[in-house]
Amino acid sequence: MIVINLDVMMAKRKMSLGELSDKVGITLANLSILKNNKAKAVRFSTLDAICEALDCDVSDIIEYKKGN
Repeated sequence: MIVINLDVMMAKRKMSLGELSDKVGITLANLSILKNNKAKAVRFSTLDAICEALDCDVSDIIEYKKGN
């Protein structure tokens, strides 16, 4: 199972969803879908922009958990 840890990284960086939305150029609704593990897909360009805004690696945001 793929788990999105966007909320964890946002908390570590003390960044709100609104701030991240402004920095990345993605709507609040789409970021919320991603943050709540409801997204069916994510573009590499979106991941790139999120990682740049949060100063992190893709592996800080996306995690694979076996068995689910």
